[in-house]
Amino acid sequence: MRLVEYADSEMLAMDLANVLAGELTAVLEHEERAFFVVPGGSTPGPIFDALCAADLDWSRVDIALSDERWLPPVHVRSNTKLIQERLLQNRAAAANVVPLYHKAEAPEEILAQLAEGIEPKLPIDVLLLGMGSDMHVASLFSGGDQLARGLDPDAPVLVSMRAAGAPEPRVSMTARVLNGAISKHLVITGAKKHAALDRARSTDPLHAPVAAILDGTTVHWAP
Repeated sequence: MRLVEYADSEMLAMDLANVLAGELTAVLEHEERAFFVVPGGSTPGPIFDALCAADLDWSRVDIALSDERWLPPVHVRSNTKLIQERLLQNRAAAANVVPLYHKAEAPEEILAQLAEGIEPKLPIDVLLLGMGSDMHVASLFSGGDQLARGLDPDAPVLVSMRAAGAPEPRVSMTARVLNGAISKHLVITGAKKHAALDRARSTDPLHAPVAAILDGTTVHWAP
């Protein structure tokens, strides 16, 4: 793990957007398409605002979420709604979105179908993740009903997840898929999350799921 510290969140957003754009451009120089996986939540919004104007061939970029709440894309809590409003703008509107939600009563009904849309694009070329103050990453929650499966080295591409404090079921890429990314970034802000990251580094992933993906990851932090 490598930690990069910034003076403030604005500098983090601008610098990290430049790093991500540079990595995507590098992929497109030698590959037909780039697979870019991003988080939901509030932290990445300013990064997306800066990144969406990057001058690269977005029509050759496939974007997927690392995890999604089982809610329609119009719902205010939908991660898909977030990337539609903050990332798929400006030049990035030309990107292709790989869905993590289809209309169904429960994610288990179409989990295999969703995975089929992702598997041919693996490995992830550029990965951006967030982390909760409870040390969850993607929707791999400590105490989640499918956490052990999500952390298994032989895990499938996706797992469903239900956890205390999560109002709706979720779908998450597994640690195996996230760790397979060629370039891994984790973005966090604030003293509380910095302290949580420090705890996670010496904690079992069953209690601090983010620990499962820290090896080889660049962590970007601002106060």
